[in-house]
Amino acid sequence: MEDRPTLPERLKAQAEAEGFAACGIASADAAPESAGRLRDWLASGAHGGMDWMESRAHHRERPKALWPEARSVVMLGMSYAPKEDPLRLEGETDIGRISVYAQGKDYHDVVKKALKRLARWLVAEAAADGIGGEPGSESGPGVKVFVDTAPVMEKPLAEAAGIGWQGKHTNLLSRDHGNWLFLGAIYTTLELEPDTPGEDRCGSCVACQTACPTDAFPAPYQLDARRCISYLTIEHKGPIPQEFRQAMGNRIYGCDDCLAVCPWNKFAEQAEANKHFAARAELAAPKLADLLALDDTGFRKIFAGSPIKRIGRNRMVRNCLIAAGNSGEAALAEPVRALLADPDDVVREAAEWAMERLSLSSP
Repeated sequence: MEDRPTLPERLKAQAEAEGFAACGIASADAAPESAGRLRDWLASGAHGGMDWMESRAHHRERPKALWPEARSVVMLGMSYAPKEDPLRLEGETDIGRISVYAQGKDYHDVVKKALKRLARWLVAEAAADGIGGEPGSESGPGVKVFVDTAPVMEKPLAEAAGIGWQGKHTNLLSRDHGNWLFLGAIYTTLELEPDTPGEDRCGSCVACQTACPTDAFPAPYQLDARRCISYLTIEHKGPIPQEFRQAMGNRIYGCDDCLAVCPWNKFAEQAEANKHFAARAELAAPKLADLLALDDTGFRKIFAGSPIKRIGRNRMVRNCLIAAGNSGEAALAEPVRALLADPDDVVREAAEWAMERLSLSSP
Protein backbone atom coordinates (compact mmCIF):
# COMPACT_ATOMS: atom_id res chain seq x y z
CA MET A 1 0.00 0.00 0.00
CA GLU A 2 1.41 3.35 -1.03
CA ASP A 3 1.88 6.05 1.57
CA ARG A 4 -0.65 8.86 1.45
CA PRO A 5 0.81 12.10 0.02
CA THR A 6 1.76 14.70 2.60
CA LEU A 7 -0.43 17.73 3.21
CA PRO A 8 1.95 20.03 1.28
CA GLU A 9 1.94 17.58 -1.65
CA ARG A 10 -1.84 17.42 -1.66
CA LEU A 11 -2.01 21.20 -1.29
CA LYS A 12 0.07 21.70 -4.42
CA ALA A 13 -2.07 19.28 -6.39
CA GLN A 14 -5.22 21.10 -5.26
CA ALA A 15 -3.67 24.46 -6.12
CA GLU A 16 -3.15 23.24 -9.68
CA ALA A 17 -6.77 22.10 -9.81
CA GLU A 18 -7.81 25.64 -8.77
CA GLY A 19 -5.94 27.15 -11.71
CA PHE A 20 -2.64 28.07 -10.09
CA ALA A 21 0.48 27.41 -12.14
CA ALA A 22 2.88 27.64 -9.19
CA CYS A 23 2.66 26.90 -5.48
CA GLY A 24 5.32 27.01 -2.78
CA ILE A 25 5.60 27.24 0.99
CA ALA A 26 7.71 29.55 3.13
CA SER A 27 8.05 30.10 6.85
CA ALA A 28 6.30 33.18 8.21
CA ASP A 29 9.78 34.33 9.27
CA ALA A 30 11.15 34.11 5.72
CA ALA A 31 12.81 36.93 3.75
CA PRO A 32 13.82 39.04 6.79
CA GLU A 33 16.18 41.14 4.63
CA SER A 34 13.22 42.55 2.67
CA ALA A 35 12.24 44.77 5.61
CA GLY A 36 15.47 46.76 5.40
CA ARG A 37 15.24 47.05 1.63
CA LEU A 38 11.68 48.36 1.95
CA ARG A 39 12.72 50.97 4.52
CA ASP A 40 15.58 52.17 2.31
CA TRP A 41 13.31 52.36 -0.75
CA LEU A 42 10.70 54.39 1.08
CA ALA A 43 13.34 56.69 2.58
CA SER A 44 14.61 57.47 -0.93
CA GLY A 45 11.14 58.64 -1.97
CA ALA A 46 11.11 56.22 -4.92
CA HIS A 47 7.53 55.20 -4.09
CA GLY A 48 6.30 58.58 -5.31
CA GLY A 49 2.71 59.30 -4.34
CA MET A 50 1.93 55.79 -3.15
CA ASP A 51 1.41 56.89 0.44
CA TRP A 52 -0.24 53.59 1.30
CA MET A 53 3.17 51.92 0.91
CA GLU A 54 4.51 54.10 3.70
CA SER A 55 1.49 54.19 6.00
CA ARG A 56 1.45 50.40 6.47
CA ALA A 57 5.14 49.70 5.98
CA HIS A 58 5.38 48.13 9.45
CA HIS A 59 2.78 45.51 8.46
CA ARG A 60 4.43 44.92 5.10
CA GLU A 61 7.88 44.21 6.49
CA ARG A 62 7.12 40.65 7.60
CA PRO A 63 4.08 38.33 7.78
CA LYS A 64 4.06 38.17 11.59
CA ALA A 65 3.78 41.94 11.80
CA LEU A 66 0.49 41.73 9.94
CA TRP A 67 -0.71 38.56 11.69
CA PRO A 68 1.36 37.43 14.70
CA GLU A 69 -0.24 33.96 14.72
CA ALA A 70 0.99 33.14 11.21
CA ARG A 71 3.43 30.23 11.04
CA SER A 72 3.58 29.50 7.32
CA VAL A 73 2.93 31.31 4.07
CA VAL A 74 1.61 29.53 0.99
CA MET A 75 2.57 31.54 -2.09
CA LEU A 76 0.72 30.96 -5.34
CA GLY A 77 1.10 32.14 -8.90
CA MET A 78 -1.58 32.22 -11.61
CA SER A 79 -0.29 32.54 -15.18
CA TYR A 80 -1.42 35.30 -17.51
CA ALA A 81 1.16 34.56 -20.24
CA PRO A 82 0.08 36.48 -23.36
CA LYS A 83 -0.55 34.74 -26.66
CA GLU A 84 0.86 37.66 -28.65
CA ASP A 85 3.93 39.85 -28.35
CA PRO A 86 3.08 42.68 -25.90
CA LEU A 87 5.28 45.04 -27.94
CA ARG A 88 3.56 44.44 -31.28
CA LEU A 89 1.49 47.67 -31.15
CA GLU A 90 4.40 50.00 -30.51
CA GLY A 91 4.18 51.60 -33.97
CA GLU A 92 0.36 51.74 -34.14
CA THR A 93 0.03 55.42 -33.28
CA ASP A 94 -3.78 55.54 -33.37
CA ILE A 95 -4.01 52.64 -30.89
CA GLY A 96 -3.66 52.79 -27.11
CA ARG A 97 -1.47 50.12 -25.55
CA ILE A 98 -2.84 48.50 -22.40
CA SER A 99 -0.62 46.31 -20.24
CA VAL A 100 -1.20 42.58 -20.78
CA TYR A 101 -2.33 41.99 -17.19
CA ALA A 102 -5.27 44.39 -17.55
CA GLN A 103 -6.72 43.16 -20.84
CA GLY A 104 -8.83 40.38 -19.30
CA LYS A 105 -10.85 39.95 -16.12
CA ASP A 106 -9.77 41.72 -12.95
CA TYR A 107 -7.11 39.47 -11.43
CA HIS A 108 -8.03 40.62 -7.92
CA ASP A 109 -11.39 38.87 -8.22
CA VAL A 110 -10.18 35.76 -10.04
CA VAL A 111 -7.17 35.07 -7.83
CA LYS A 112 -8.94 35.86 -4.55
CA LYS A 113 -11.84 33.51 -5.27
CA ALA A 114 -9.42 30.69 -6.05
CA LEU A 115 -7.41 31.50 -2.91
CA LYS A 116 -10.50 31.32 -0.73
CA ARG A 117 -11.47 27.95 -2.17
CA LEU A 118 -7.96 26.63 -1.62
CA ALA A 119 -7.82 28.02 1.93
CA ARG A 120 -11.11 26.29 2.80
CA TRP A 121 -9.73 23.06 1.36
CA LEU A 122 -6.56 23.43 3.45
CA VAL A 123 -8.53 23.94 6.67
CA ALA A 124 -10.68 20.87 5.98
CA GLU A 125 -7.71 18.66 5.03
CA ALA A 126 -5.68 19.74 8.05
CA ALA A 127 -8.63 19.00 10.34
CA ALA A 128 -9.08 15.60 8.72
CA ASP A 129 -5.39 14.91 9.35
CA GLY A 130 -5.79 15.96 12.97
CA ILE A 131 -3.60 19.03 12.48
CA GLY A 132 -4.60 22.32 14.03
CA GLY A 133 -7.87 20.94 15.40
CA GLU A 134 -9.73 17.73 16.05
CA PRO A 135 -11.29 15.92 13.06
CA GLY A 136 -14.96 16.78 12.82
CA SER A 137 -14.66 19.71 15.22
CA GLU A 138 -15.22 23.34 14.36
CA SER A 139 -11.74 24.26 15.52
CA GLY A 140 -8.95 24.17 12.99
CA PRO A 141 -6.03 26.10 11.59
CA GLY A 142 -6.40 29.79 10.95
CA VAL A 143 -6.00 31.14 7.42
CA LYS A 144 -5.99 34.56 5.79
CA VAL A 145 -5.82 35.21 2.04
CA PHE A 146 -4.26 38.22 0.33
CA VAL A 147 -4.09 39.52 -3.24
CA ASP A 148 -2.09 42.62 -4.06
CA THR A 149 -4.07 45.21 -2.08
CA ALA A 150 -2.91 44.02 1.37
CA PRO A 151 0.43 45.03 2.95
CA VAL A 152 2.20 41.81 1.92
CA MET A 153 5.68 41.47 0.40
CA GLU A 154 4.50 39.04 -2.26
CA LYS A 155 7.64 38.91 -4.39
CA PRO A 156 10.24 38.29 -1.65
CA LEU A 157 7.91 35.72 -0.09
CA ALA A 158 7.36 34.03 -3.45
CA GLU A 159 11.13 33.78 -3.85
CA ALA A 160 11.43 32.37 -0.33
CA ALA A 161 8.72 29.82 -1.21
CA GLY A 162 10.71 28.66 -4.24
CA ILE A 163 8.32 29.58 -7.07
CA GLY A 164 10.81 31.98 -8.63
CA TRP A 165 13.17 34.84 -7.90
CA GLN A 166 12.95 38.61 -7.93
CA GLY A 167 14.58 39.71 -11.17
CA LYS A 168 16.55 42.82 -12.02
CA HIS A 169 13.28 44.51 -13.01
CA THR A 170 12.08 43.80 -9.42
CA ASN A 171 9.27 41.53 -10.63
CA LEU A 172 9.05 37.82 -9.92
CA LEU A 173 10.64 35.54 -12.49
CA SER A 174 10.06 31.83 -12.97
CA ARG A 175 11.98 29.27 -15.02
CA ASP A 176 8.67 27.78 -16.13
CA HIS A 177 6.38 30.81 -16.44
CA GLY A 178 8.66 33.74 -17.18
CA ASN A 179 7.42 36.91 -15.46
CA TRP A 180 3.74 36.40 -16.24
CA LEU A 181 2.42 35.40 -12.81
CA PHE A 182 -0.23 37.00 -10.63
CA LEU A 183 0.70 36.35 -7.01
CA GLY A 184 -1.51 35.48 -4.09
CA ALA A 185 -0.77 34.46 -0.50
CA ILE A 186 -2.36 32.29 2.15
CA TYR A 187 -1.12 32.99 5.67
CA THR A 188 -1.82 30.11 8.03
CA THR A 189 -1.23 29.04 11.62
CA LEU A 190 -0.17 25.63 10.32
CA GLU A 191 3.50 24.65 10.54
CA LEU A 192 4.11 23.46 6.99
CA GLU A 193 7.42 22.19 5.64
CA PRO A 194 8.95 25.09 3.68
CA ASP A 195 10.26 24.68 0.16
CA THR A 196 13.78 25.51 -1.01
CA PRO A 197 14.02 29.23 -1.84
CA GLY A 198 14.31 30.33 -5.45
CA GLU A 199 17.73 31.01 -6.94
CA ASP A 200 18.55 34.19 -8.88
CA ARG A 201 19.14 33.20 -12.50
CA CYS A 202 19.35 36.64 -14.15
CA GLY A 203 23.10 36.28 -14.59
CA SER A 204 24.70 39.07 -16.63
CA CYS A 205 21.51 39.83 -18.60
CA VAL A 206 20.42 43.49 -18.57
CA ALA A 207 17.65 43.32 -21.20
CA CYS A 208 15.00 44.68 -18.84
CA GLN A 209 17.25 47.52 -17.70
CA THR A 210 17.99 48.78 -21.20
CA ALA A 211 14.40 48.32 -22.45
CA CYS A 212 12.88 50.82 -20.01
CA PRO A 213 11.73 53.92 -21.97
CA THR A 214 12.15 56.25 -18.99
CA ASP A 215 15.27 54.86 -17.27
CA ALA A 216 13.29 53.86 -14.19
CA PHE A 217 16.01 51.47 -12.94
CA PRO A 218 18.78 53.36 -11.13
CA ALA A 219 20.51 50.00 -10.67
CA PRO A 220 19.63 46.32 -11.16
CA TYR A 221 16.99 45.15 -8.66
CA GLN A 222 15.99 48.77 -7.94
CA LEU A 223 12.98 50.65 -9.31
CA ASP A 224 12.26 54.36 -9.07
CA ALA A 225 8.48 54.32 -9.41
CA ARG A 226 8.42 58.05 -10.11
CA ARG A 227 9.97 57.34 -13.51
CA CYS A 228 7.99 54.18 -14.29
CA ILE A 229 5.27 54.41 -16.96
CA SER A 230 3.12 51.92 -15.04
CA TYR A 231 3.20 54.21 -12.03
CA LEU A 232 2.67 57.36 -14.09
CA THR A 233 -0.35 56.02 -15.97
CA ILE A 234 -1.99 54.20 -13.05
CA GLU A 235 -0.99 55.53 -9.62
CA HIS A 236 -0.03 59.13 -10.44
CA LYS A 237 -3.02 61.44 -10.08
CA GLY A 238 -1.84 64.78 -11.40
CA PRO A 239 -0.43 65.95 -14.72
CA ILE A 240 2.16 63.62 -16.24
CA PRO A 241 5.60 65.26 -15.83
CA GLN A 242 6.72 66.78 -19.11
CA GLU A 243 10.01 64.87 -19.19
CA PHE A 244 8.22 61.51 -19.53
CA ARG A 245 5.44 62.34 -21.97
CA GLN A 246 7.22 61.62 -25.23
CA ALA A 247 8.70 58.39 -23.85
CA MET A 248 5.20 57.15 -23.01
CA GLY A 249 4.45 56.78 -26.72
CA ASN A 250 1.05 55.13 -27.06
CA ARG A 251 1.05 53.43 -23.63
CA ILE A 252 -2.18 54.39 -21.89
CA TYR A 253 -2.31 51.91 -18.99
CA GLY A 254 0.83 50.33 -17.65
CA CYS A 255 3.93 49.25 -19.53
CA ASP A 256 5.17 45.76 -20.42
CA ASP A 257 8.55 46.62 -21.93
CA CYS A 258 10.82 45.34 -19.15
CA LEU A 259 8.71 42.20 -18.82
CA ALA A 260 8.31 41.47 -22.52
CA VAL A 261 12.03 41.43 -23.30
CA CYS A 262 12.98 38.94 -20.59
CA PRO A 263 14.59 35.83 -22.13
CA TRP A 264 12.99 33.57 -19.54
CA ASN A 265 9.58 34.17 -21.14
CA LYS A 266 10.46 31.72 -23.90
CA PHE A 267 9.83 28.95 -21.39
CA ALA A 268 6.36 30.23 -20.44
CA GLU A 269 3.73 27.81 -21.69
CA GLN A 270 0.95 29.87 -23.21
CA ALA A 271 -1.45 26.96 -22.79
CA GLU A 272 -1.08 27.35 -19.03
CA ALA A 273 -2.42 30.89 -18.99
CA ASN A 274 -5.64 31.09 -17.02
CA LYS A 275 -8.59 31.47 -19.38
CA HIS A 276 -10.00 34.35 -17.32
CA PHE A 277 -7.09 36.55 -18.41
CA ALA A 278 -7.60 36.16 -22.15
CA ALA A 279 -7.63 39.62 -23.72
CA ARG A 280 -11.03 41.17 -24.31
CA ALA A 281 -11.34 42.32 -27.93
CA GLU A 282 -12.13 45.92 -26.96
CA LEU A 283 -9.05 46.11 -24.70
CA ALA A 284 -6.48 44.33 -26.87
CA ALA A 285 -6.07 47.23 -29.33
CA PRO A 286 -8.44 50.11 -28.48
CA LYS A 287 -8.67 53.11 -30.78
CA LEU A 288 -7.52 56.34 -29.13
CA ALA A 289 -10.33 58.30 -30.78
CA ASP A 290 -12.93 56.06 -29.12
CA LEU A 291 -11.33 56.37 -25.68
CA LEU A 292 -10.98 60.15 -25.95
CA ALA A 293 -14.74 60.39 -26.46
CA LEU A 294 -15.56 58.59 -23.20
CA ASP A 295 -17.62 60.23 -20.50
CA ASP A 296 -17.82 58.70 -17.02
CA THR A 297 -20.73 56.43 -17.92
CA GLY A 298 -19.01 55.18 -21.06
CA PHE A 299 -15.80 54.56 -19.15
CA ARG A 300 -17.56 52.48 -16.52
CA LYS A 301 -19.33 50.45 -19.17
CA ILE A 302 -16.20 49.57 -21.13
CA PHE A 303 -14.00 48.83 -18.13
CA ALA A 304 -16.52 47.00 -15.95
CA GLY A 305 -14.85 43.90 -14.51
CA SER A 306 -11.40 45.25 -15.40
CA PRO A 307 -8.66 46.45 -13.02
CA ILE A 308 -8.55 49.60 -15.16
CA LYS A 309 -11.83 50.81 -13.69
CA ARG A 310 -10.16 51.99 -10.49
CA ILE A 311 -8.22 54.83 -12.15
CA GLY A 312 -11.42 56.47 -13.36
CA ARG A 313 -12.34 58.24 -16.58
CA ASN A 314 -10.27 61.39 -16.06
CA ARG A 315 -6.95 59.60 -15.55
CA MET A 316 -7.57 57.32 -18.52
CA VAL A 317 -8.46 60.23 -20.81
CA ARG A 318 -5.37 62.10 -19.57
CA ASN A 319 -3.23 59.13 -20.61
CA CYS A 320 -4.94 58.90 -23.99
CA LEU A 321 -4.31 62.60 -24.61
CA ILE A 322 -0.59 62.08 -24.05
CA ALA A 323 -0.71 59.21 -26.55
CA ALA A 324 -2.64 61.37 -28.99
CA GLY A 325 -0.05 64.13 -28.68
CA ASN A 326 2.68 61.62 -29.45
CA SER A 327 0.81 60.11 -32.40
CA GLY A 328 1.26 62.67 -35.14
CA GLU A 329 -2.24 61.64 -36.27
CA ALA A 330 -4.10 64.64 -37.66
CA ALA A 331 -7.37 62.73 -37.36
CA LEU A 332 -7.05 62.88 -33.56
CA ALA A 333 -7.04 66.68 -33.48
CA GLU A 334 -10.83 66.91 -33.39
CA PRO A 335 -11.43 64.59 -30.41
CA VAL A 336 -8.53 66.28 -28.62
CA ARG A 337 -9.96 69.74 -29.31
CA ALA A 338 -13.26 68.68 -27.76
CA LEU A 339 -11.45 68.12 -24.46
CA LEU A 340 -9.98 71.62 -24.21
CA ALA A 341 -13.10 72.60 -22.27
CA ASP A 342 -13.26 69.44 -20.11
CA PRO A 343 -14.39 70.07 -16.50
CA ASP A 344 -11.24 68.36 -15.17
CA ASP A 345 -8.13 70.57 -14.87
CA VAL A 346 -5.68 67.74 -15.56
CA VAL A 347 -7.59 66.62 -18.66
CA ARG A 348 -7.67 70.20 -20.00
CA GLU A 349 -3.93 70.63 -19.49
CA ALA A 350 -3.19 67.34 -21.28
CA ALA A 351 -5.51 68.36 -24.13
CA GLU A 352 -3.67 71.67 -24.56
CA TRP A 353 -0.34 69.83 -24.68
CA ALA A 354 -1.68 67.30 -27.18
CA MET A 355 -3.08 70.03 -29.45
CA GLU A 356 0.24 71.84 -29.44
CA ARG A 357 2.09 68.63 -30.33
CA LEU A 358 -0.36 67.75 -33.09
CA SER A 359 -0.13 71.22 -34.59
CA LEU A 360 3.66 70.96 -34.67
CA SER A 361 3.50 67.60 -36.42
CA SER A 362 0.98 68.77 -39.05
CA PRO A 363 2.36 69.37 -42.57
